[in-house]
Amino acid sequence: MALPACAVRAFEPPRQPEQGAPARTTCPRQHSRVEAELAASRPGSVAASVRSGPPRGVSHGLHSRPLLDKPRKASSSLAGAVCAPLFALLSRGRRRRMHVLRRRWDLGSLCRVLLTRGLAALGHSLKHVLGAIFSKIFGPLASVGNMDEKSNKLLLALVMLFLFAVIVLQYVCPGTECQLLRLQAFSSPVPDPYRSEDESSARFVPRYNFTRGDLLRKVDFDIKGDDLIVFLHIQKTGGTTFGRHLVRNIQLEQPCECRVGQKKCTCHRPGKRETWLFSRFSTGWSCGLHADWTELTSCVPSVVDGKRDARLRPSRWRIFQILDAASKDKRGSPNTNAGANSPSSTKTRNTSKSGKNFHYITILRDPVSRYLSEWRHVQRGATWKASLHVCDGRPPTSEELPSCYTGDDWSGCPLKEFMDCPYNLANNRQVRMLSDLTLVGCYNLSVMPEKQRNKVLLESAKSNLKHMAFFGLTEFQRKTQYLFEKTFNMNFISPFTQYNTTRASSVEINEEIQKRIEGLNFLDMELYSYAKDLFLQRYQFMRQKEHQEARRKRQEQRKFLKGRLLQTHFQSQGQGQSQNPNQNQSQNPISNANQNLTQNLTQNLMQNLTQSSSQKENRESLKQNSGKEQNDNTSNGTNDYIGSVEKWR
Repeated sequence: MALPACAVRAFEPPRQPEQGAPARTTCPRQHSRVEAELAASRPGSVAASVRSGPPRGVSHGLHSRPLLDKPRKASSSLAGAVCAPLFALLSRGRRRRMHVLRRRWDLGSLCRVLLTRGLAALGHSLKHVLGAIFSKIFGPLASVGNMDEKSNKLLLALVMLFLFAVIVLQYVCPGTECQLLRLQAFSSPVPDPYRSEDESSARFVPRYNFTRGDLLRKVDFDIKGDDLIVFLHIQKTGGTTFGRHLVRNIQLEQPCECRVGQKKCTCHRPGKRETWLFSRFSTGWSCGLHADWTELTSCVPSVVDGKRDARLRPSRWRIFQILDAASKDKRGSPNTNAGANSPSSTKTRNTSKSGKNFHYITILRDPVSRYLSEWRHVQRGATWKASLHVCDGRPPTSEELPSCYTGDDWSGCPLKEFMDCPYNLANNRQVRMLSDLTLVGCYNLSVMPEKQRNKVLLESAKSNLKHMAFFGLTEFQRKTQYLFEKTFNMNFISPFTQYNTTRASSVEINEEIQKRIEGLNFLDMELYSYAKDLFLQRYQFMRQKEHQEARRKRQEQRKFLKGRLLQTHFQSQGQGQSQNPNQNQSQNPISNANQNLTQNLTQNLMQNLTQSSSQKENRESLKQNSGKEQNDNTSNGTNDYIGSVEKWR
């Protein structure tokens, strides 16, 4: 049997280089080629593995055939010796590519080995470190008895789990006091986000007695109709944040359109080119910079009636014309006495000639914190010179409202100088901006004595605040969100955030300065105490009403399910009795009596359900026919709440 030529050349002795020719080993490339050929001839070498195919993850290419066919199982060493030199038959470029692939494959395997060994060494060292720590901590316990390897692994796992839990806890709750660790969170299955806010107790002792109409705030706000929300923005009360929530954070059929780089947003009604919100971020300062109650109640109806699109800001002269006309109408009307601020006159003020309903809202803040925040804002150069302070159709004169500084602004003023100015509008600002200034002669202090003036202003501010559609407190952000959603039936997208660190909180004052600030703002202190009491009572009343409605719904669902279950059960028994009536009567007289009894109970239950549903329909019809408030069944929750208030007192 004749051998192939390649096999014959494989068994021949190596040829000697000709005389005068350079040796093969002098050329690095030829020398590496010879070594590659020799390595390929050895069984089990890397070259042999390369000969069987490319490394894992390397393809032959789309239009190229495999470099070499897969080697068949050799029956003898002769076949391996015959196929070994086939690697040398490849072209030089093909062999070069094979060498590059082999180097890459070797480098990848080397990296994998190094990574595996490095991780193993790291785990081993970590195990020793944790073992040393564990031995230091639990050394006395380990000295009691020799622990086997399984117990050591279990304890190591527990220690690792404890460390991981500590890290997660520090990430979730970085503060020193975490609400997740309080006992209230463990007592209730679902934590209440409104239960404790700013370390305030969930229940408080009320100081004022309010009626059901004062506590229940439910506005049937028709965004597609003629209703309008008017936001009275008092300086440094968090009104900017709340105003942004109104235009950016409410779930609406047609959300407000806010463009980048513009402060104002377009808040149109669905299908109309009219705004439903009168605020800084929707219509701008259409009635002047930080307009108060006196300016808004005179300006807003005229602006809305005069311009169907309230987005266009009227000129300064136009604002004076509007307020002058409103003041003339007011002087010509019979409601010019001190009783013009009654709830009946407030309702007439909240409507315009075109039939629009105005719902006024505002935000209040602790007087001391608000005063310090305004002082820091004035230090940075704020003046609010653009405020009109229009009252009774005209702005105040320089004698009625002197300035506290002589230059362009009051930047850099110390706190003592800020408190020493008797004409500073920061003093009792919240009472002044919420009261009807026409009742005391506007800014003319000579109309009535100071004591009487302060009393009239405080009572006017309390009355206006109580009859507003909604007001919130800066110190209770989540409760403010809850009451707004329940009042207007409008939900926010994301919850409000309570910021406990502000510029005012960074100011360190002693007890003497704090008492002086409280004395300068004694009207605001009284108003804030009244507002906080009313706010928290409204919140508790709404929460109690919500719980009662949820309990009533659960009871109705249980009754309905019981009735359905009994009805299906007796229907199935009735079908069985209709099939074998004689047999059942003769064999089971006691079971028949029990079935009759259960049928009677079922009929009584169904009658009770029908009666309750009919009573519910009658109550709904009475509500629709009569315009009175709920007196009979719905007043139970109110009586319970008022009774609980009397107990707390």
